[in-house]
Amino acid sequence: METFWELLENKYILWGGFNILVLAMLALDLGVFHKKDHRISVKEGLVWSVIWIIVALIFNVFVYFWHGSEAGLQFFTGYLIERALSIDNIFVFLLIFTYFGVPDKYQYKVLFWGILGALVMRGLFIALGAFLISMFHWVIYIFGAFLVYTGIKMGLAGDSKIEPEKNPFLKFIRKYMPITKNYVGGRFFLKRLGKTVGTPLFVVLVVVETTDVVFAVDSIPAIFAITRDTFIIYTSNVFAILGLRALYFAIAGLMNMFGYLKYGLSAILSYVGVKMLISGFYKINDLVSLGIIGGLLAISIFASMIWKKPEEKPADQL
Repeated sequence: METFWELLENKYILWGGFNILVLAMLALDLGVFHKKDHRISVKEGLVWSVIWIIVALIFNVFVYFWHGSEAGLQFFTGYLIERALSIDNIFVFLLIFTYFGVPDKYQYKVLFWGILGALVMRGLFIALGAFLISMFHWVIYIFGAFLVYTGIKMGLAGDSKIEPEKNPFLKFIRKYMPITKNYVGGRFFLKRLGKTVGTPLFVVLVVVETTDVVFAVDSIPAIFAITRDTFIIYTSNVFAILGLRALYFAIAGLMNMFGYLKYGLSAILSYVGVKMLISGFYKINDLVSLGIIGGLLAISIFASMIWKKPEEKPADQL
C-alpha cells in the first residue's frame, strides 16, 4: 500500500489536493468569517495576517518533509520575495480605493474576488514562464535583464499615480456595458429592464485585476531565479497572495511610515535579476540569497522607521 508521501509523487494528486485546499480556505474565509460586509479594522487585519503567515509556514514544513531542506528553503525564499513585492500592491490598492471612493465595508469583497482572479492569472504566467525556460533556456537571461531594468526603474520612479481612465480594459467595459452612477450595496452587477448592468464596484474590481497583471509580470520572473520547480513557485505565490488582503487592512493606513521600502524592493528585484544573469556560470547559494533578500528588506524598513522621508511641499508653497 502506498504511503502518503508516495501518493504525493503523483502530480495530479499533488496539484489537485493543493488547489482543493486553497478553495476550501477561501470558501471558509468569505463564507464563514467574512460573510457580512463590514469594515476591517487594523486589529482584525493584523490577526488574519498572522494567521495566513502561520498557514504558509506550516505548509513550508510540509515542503521540507516532502522534498528536503533545499526545497523548504526555496519555498521560504520565494514566499519572502513574493510577500515583499506584494507590499507595493497594497499602496496601489489604497490609491485605487481612494480614487473611486470605495466604502470601507466593501473593500474586502473586492480584494477577495480580485485575488481569486490573481491566483488564476499567476498560475497561467507560471505555466508560460516554465514552458519558455524549458524550451528556450536563454529566456532566463531576458527575465534577468528585465528584472534589473524594473528594479532600477522602481528606484528612480516618483510616487505612483493611478489613472483608471487610461486602463484599456476599463475603456472596453464602459463601451459595451452600462455602469450605474452609484454603488449598489456590495453588488458587482444587477438587472435593469431585463439587461445586466455593472456597478462602480465592478469597475474597481477590473482595475484591481488588471493592476495585478502588471505586478505579476515583475514578480513571477523573480521567483524563477530561486527555483524551477513549478509547484514551489506556484504555492509560494499563492500563500503570498492569500495573505495580501489581511496585510492591506493591517498596514494600509501606515504606508506613509515606509518611505524607503520602495528602494529595498528595487534592490531586491535588481539582485534577483543579476542572480539570473550569472546563473549560467555561477550559482548563488539559496541560504545566501535568503540572507541578502531578507537583509535588503529589513534595512529598507528600519531606514523608513529611523529617517522620515521629507514630504513634498505643495506647489503654492515653493
